[in-house]
Amino acid sequence: MRVPARWLCVALGLVLALMTMPAVAERYPQPSEGDWVAKDFRFHTGEVLPELRLHYTTIGDPSGLPVLVLHGTNGSGATMLTPGYAGELFGVGQPLDVRKYFIILPDALGTGKSSKPSDGSRAKFPHYNYDDMVLAQYRLLTEALNIRHLRLVTGNSMGGMQTWVWGVTYPGFMDALVPMAAQPTEMSARNWMTRRMLTESIRQDPAYDNGNYTAQPPSLRMASVFFGIATSGGTLALQAIAPTRARADKMVFARLAAPPPKDANDFIYQFESSNDYNPSVALERIEAHLLAINSADDERNPPETGLMTAALQRVKHGQLYLIPASAETLGHGTTGMAKFWKERLAAFLATVPRQGM
Repeated sequence: MRVPARWLCVALGLVLALMTMPAVAERYPQPSEGDWVAKDFRFHTGEVLPELRLHYTTIGDPSGLPVLVLHGTNGSGATMLTPGYAGELFGVGQPLDVRKYFIILPDALGTGKSSKPSDGSRAKFPHYNYDDMVLAQYRLLTEALNIRHLRLVTGNSMGGMQTWVWGVTYPGFMDALVPMAAQPTEMSARNWMTRRMLTESIRQDPAYDNGNYTAQPPSLRMASVFFGIATSGGTLALQAIAPTRARADKMVFARLAAPPPKDANDFIYQFESSNDYNPSVALERIEAHLLAINSADDERNPPETGLMTAALQRVKHGQLYLIPASAETLGHGTTGMAKFWKERLAAFLATVPRQGM
């Protein structure tokens, strides 16, 4: 029996696609994972943990220029290893080519495989903040990895806010800062109000039982889905994806059917760690060259407030790249897709002098 030519073309296309998949996955070397224990870790509250476990992932040779990449809330270092982020940045000829750079992706204190409430302490775990999380990252770099200077600190969302904290806390430790989907101002307005509603909706669920639940409270799933739809996704993109009530319903129920966050205490701690975030009080301390990357449709950091513009006037070497809104951008999630800003990052790093290496 003769096979129609069009089916031969389809089959050939599938074979070629399967042949190219490993090549895409191997654009950069296999990541390595490790754990390190920080002894007698002191939190901003004065509480001390005798041992604080910190998990991390690295890519590339340790002799390369070190780059610290920080993840968002409820994420981990591994969540940055997506085709749209790592696949656009770490490969040969890309802006953070691992033949030149040594990439470090820590699991922040309270997240991933690092120490967190769900390890056993539950709501008795110290209430950490971003200062504590950055201190843990600093100790990991200096005590475990013997790194004394970074070429770049960058991160998305929570990782972007922590990038600002790095700049004001350890101003001489890096050449460049690239905070994304973040601004260096106190939590306020919709950003904080929705976070407060998120955590309170779980805390006030009787099943939460002051953190002593035996099963995850049902509110955890509902609250996380509601927050995600309300504060990320992009107005134009959501309109394109869900232009009818039926399509919108389908999207909502698909998200409700997806696996929820693993643990309510971890989830609450992670969001509440931003409650006293406010590096704006010390922006003049920043010495590194800084490129802030935000998106025009970011629901949590709307540019029309003027807060970012005012803040950058106080940063000696600061500049802003605002990604225009479109049906392809995803609001607060836009910077997770490096295609929108990787060329700007490469051009920026080419202008930043190397210090302390």
